[in-house]
Amino acid sequence: MQLVVKALRPLSVPRCCLQFRANSTLVDGPPITETNRAETTMKRFWKTVGIENRNNGIAVTLDKRALKTPSGNTLLLPHNKRLVATLIASEWENQKTVLKPHALPMTSLASRAIDFFVEPDSRENVRQTLLEYLDTDTICFYQDYPEPLVAQQAAHWDPLYSWVEETFGAKIEKFTSILSNSQSEDSKKKLLVAIDGFNQWEMAALERAIHATKSFIIALALVKRRLTVEQASDAARVEVNSQIERWGEVEDTHDVDFHDIRRQLGSAATLLSNA
Repeated sequence: MQLVVKALRPLSVPRCCLQFRANSTLVDGPPITETNRAETTMKRFWKTVGIENRNNGIAVTLDKRALKTPSGNTLLLPHNKRLVATLIASEWENQKTVLKPHALPMTSLASRAIDFFVEPDSRENVRQTLLEYLDTDTICFYQDYPEPLVAQQAAHWDPLYSWVEETFGAKIEKFTSILSNSQSEDSKKKLLVAIDGFNQWEMAALERAIHATKSFIIALALVKRRLTVEQASDAARVEVNSQIERWGEVEDTHDVDFHDIRRQLGSAATLLSNA
């Protein structure tokens, strides 16, 4: 017996279904934005970068389309932050063939300010998380040996202790062990009050500086313009600088860390500028 196989006729799909399939997505995840698209493909897909003045701020554009944050918000900067907009545009213009996310520090920082520090709930959650750094703050761990380290601690950290107490009335404790340390609730409350009035840009700058220095106090001093980028970097690298002074620099380690922390702190300080 011969088996005969007949070709099946293709099913007829209603036009409305084709339209739905073409114009929608069923995949969960963040909104599809220029930033997310670039991070996914890791390739440059835009030809031109621009800056567009709008009534409510300044937008950076890729192929005349406004750049969006990873959460899908338009990356819109106040009119007094043209320098920030210019630097963001420069970051995207300097991406050649392959995208380098680490080369977008201003973009990621401005996006963070827009996505996380506008809504009260997310802002408060991050604020409480940042305050936890006080209990393990870089400048709280003093050592009494060797002498070069003791000298650097006194030069870079002691003035910050005095500044915090005189400016905010908060007394910061010094620790000699990394175990079971905690600043007083009174000091924490006073330093929370100190950042209560921070706008979204100041909060984003504070967060980045804290992550870069592992210090709430150094970051606060940078945002309050008590420290420059160079001074904040030196205060955060007291132990490393002491080691370099005694034993010399380890190539591709100390020098990389040096430039990385200054890049992070530099982006934070720039976000605060009104130019």
